[in-house]
Amino acid sequence: MIAFLATTCGWSAGFAMTARVQEEKPAEPAAQNEAPKTGEKAQADTKGLKPIDLKLPRPQFKGTPKNAPPGTNLEPPRKGPRPAFLAPEGVTNVARGKTPLPSDKDPIIGETKFVTDGEKEANEGTYVEYGPGVQWVQIDLGKPMSIYAIVFWHFHQSARIYHDVVLQVADDKDFVTNVRTLFNNDHDNSAGLGLGSDKEYWETYEGKLVDAGGQKARFVRLYSNGSIADDQNHYVEVEVWAKE
Repeated sequence: MIAFLATTCGWSAGFAMTARVQEEKPAEPAAQNEAPKTGEKAQADTKGLKPIDLKLPRPQFKGTPKNAPPGTNLEPPRKGPRPAFLAPEGVTNVARGKTPLPSDKDPIIGETKFVTDGEKEANEGTYVEYGPGVQWVQIDLGKPMSIYAIVFWHFHQSARIYHDVVLQVADDKDFVTNVRTLFNNDHDNSAGLGLGSDKEYWETYEGKLVDAGGQKARFVRLYSNGSIADDQNHYVEVEVWAKE
């Protein structure tokens, strides 16, 4: 994991009216509908927007990660801290305290409730470990919400790259109705959800922030398929920044 200096976040927009659609490639089975993604809004155009109150854990990993495995489609490193994410007034972390539903009902370490308990530090007893293979964790927001950002931490005690990270939202718990893919870095369809065009990344204390662009949905589901460290799947925390 790359350690970043903890400095004051700069201002940049995280919500925009202009959308981009993730590129689809043919795959078997066919990929589900991809959701439009928002780009960055000009800094001058911030009327009605404010930074979300995102609290980051302390950076724990020090040093430079080892070379990524051959064939890793890695995103380039960012210089400095992640800019603040701007969203409309009233957007909060609506996932806090919700009861997640996992694909693995018998975790190896920890409890599924850790996923939404608000504890993001890289300590023992703050993460849940699921079995090998493709696993997912799902959050029911209780009602359809306008989702602006989803932030998640798999594991940031050491430098890791998780495989087949896919983030979807839907209108129903079975992910049949109005399924939208907000992030997908599965480049060979090994998770069976279609080919993704997003990059793989090193886990850090900042977590992975995905711009949801105000998508309206009730259910959020995150997939992974092990990491470069081992075949297990881990979650420290998932935050869903949204409003009614």
